[in-house]
Amino acid sequence: MNLDRLQAGRFSSGSLEIAWYEAGSPDGVPVLLIHGFASTAHVNWVFPGWFKTLDEAGYRVIALDNRGHGESDKPHEAQAYSPEIMAADAAGLLEELRIGSAHVMGYSMGARISAFLAMSRPDLVRSVVFGGLGMGMVEGVGDWDPIAAALRAPSIDDVSDRMGRMFRAFADQTQSDRLALAACISTSRTLVSREDLGRLAMPALVGVGTRDEIAGSAQDLAALIPHARFLDIPNRDHMLAVGDKTFKAAVLAFLADVEAGEFP
Repeated sequence: MNLDRLQAGRFSSGSLEIAWYEAGSPDGVPVLLIHGFASTAHVNWVFPGWFKTLDEAGYRVIALDNRGHGESDKPHEAQAYSPEIMAADAAGLLEELRIGSAHVMGYSMGARISAFLAMSRPDLVRSVVFGGLGMGMVEGVGDWDPIAAALRAPSIDDVSDRMGRMFRAFADQTQSDRLALAACISTSRTLVSREDLGRLAMPALVGVGTRDEIAGSAQDLAALIPHARFLDIPNRDHMLAVGDKTFKAAVLAFLADVEAGEFP
């Protein structure tokens, strides 16, 4: 997609300024995209082709940089990053743009935020896509404290943990605010209960790569949601599944079915 076609803006969410981006037809059905940890709207959604794919399908495409990421404000206090607070940022963007409801898609941490948005503001969520997070949403995704420690370390040379080194290298490469990311990963992992998932009334799609060692089972998570499909994204790990063409095709088919009243 030609980046010149992207509209951009900022809005106030409490005391913070949150950056957002938009493309597609203003008359199209809106889709809100919520990116993952240590990423940005551009890295998760623009560069892998999601904006282009949804734009060409006729949707109004909106994304935000989560607090602590991209062009949004970056507090260093861990209490600023609960999923409830980050979901409120997403709800605030829809209200800022006067969007009554939207399809919502999140990847990894963004999927968790999407779940909290769907639980707290179901009036805003036409359907929800959980990408890159299956049963890990309920059962957890392992110990991420070494990642927070790696982000706070003076140098990557001081980091021995494999996952910690990977995220530290990525943060250094993208020139991210490492202290903001460390604060975010410390408090953004609140689990979602089976009972809350069982109360979701909107259609849902869960997509996870078959080589994803972080997310947990897509099928098991979908089984907890009354109106849900699941997709095993073939031969993709956590990093590569987000831009996969099979995933894109499944999301487009899911959204079309929802809009046509053919789902569930």
